[in-house]
Amino acid sequence: MTPYSLAFYVDVVTTGTLLGVGPADSPDHVTKVLGSDFGENTFDDRSMCRDYGLAEFYWDRASADHPWSGHHFTLQVHRLAYRDRTLVNDALRARYGRFTPRLRFEKLQRLLERRGVPLLEIPEIPANAPYFRTFWQPDSHVAVSVIGTYGEYSTPDNLRVGDVYSVQAPMAAEEVEWRRARVG
Repeated sequence: MTPYSLAFYVDVVTTGTLLGVGPADSPDHVTKVLGSDFGENTFDDRSMCRDYGLAEFYWDRASADHPWSGHHFTLQVHRLAYRDRTLVNDALRARYGRFTPRLRFEKLQRLLERRGVPLLEIPEIPANAPYFRTFWQPDSHVAVSVIGTYGEYSTPDNLRVGDVYSVQAPMAAEEVEWRRARVG
């Protein structure tokens, strides 16, 4: 059995879901699973984010009279380094136990490889290089952002090179190809 939060990250990267909730699920369904303790930000009538501490879910819609359509979710893993116990909500803590303040990419990658779940490095967006590196899981379409090198004002001081910064789902194959085409 993989201890504590490592099992959580393995599950997310392998399935592209968080406690079975996917990026396309409705706001009501996400709240049913993760609970009602969240901060909500709306950006006009067409986009919304619900911040559950560690996890953020994003939706958009064509207009105010249309239903919300799930866009993606992001695990803000870097926030754990602040050691705020309230960051991991009750649903996650009940399932996975305690969460460590840092997630080492090397450890996550090793556990995933043992399960036959590869992470492929893809080109970084130029504005983030060389400070961040991105790895992609082609079956689940999950992207893992890792601190590539330290940069004053570019990377958090409380993370080290090799720490996971965030996890996002989905990252479409088209974006991966677009990034690869930019590199040449």
